Amino acid sequence: MSPNVAGALAYPLGFITGILFLKIDPYKYDPFVRFHAFQSIFLSLFYALLIIAWDAFAGLVFDARLGFLWSLILPLYSLLRLVMILLGFFLMYKAFKYERFSLPLIGRMAAKRAG
Repeated sequence: MSPNVAGALAYPLGFITGILFLKIDPYKYDPFVRFHAFQSIFLSLFYALLIIAWDAFAGLVFDARLGFLWSLILPLYSLLRLVMILLGFFLMYKAFKYERFSLPLIGRMAAKRAG
């Protein structure tokens, strides 16, 4: 498999496929694949932390008897999930085109780890 396909395949299952490509020969030595694998891992961890924070916020709103805000929270949550899915597809596309697209903070962390 070529590095651009391996880089693109590092994104679909987040940290699972990211870790997988960091462990498989010869991809664990390829800087392009390593970058996309680390970016996938860091992005999925960021998403998980964001969902935890969002759920905590939504729980506080619901517990505070501010149910009328629920009509705002649910669409924003759906929009957040859609944005994250589209971002994943965009990053897969960029990797497939053999581009090293770097997200603002996560990309720098991935570049440091990838070497």
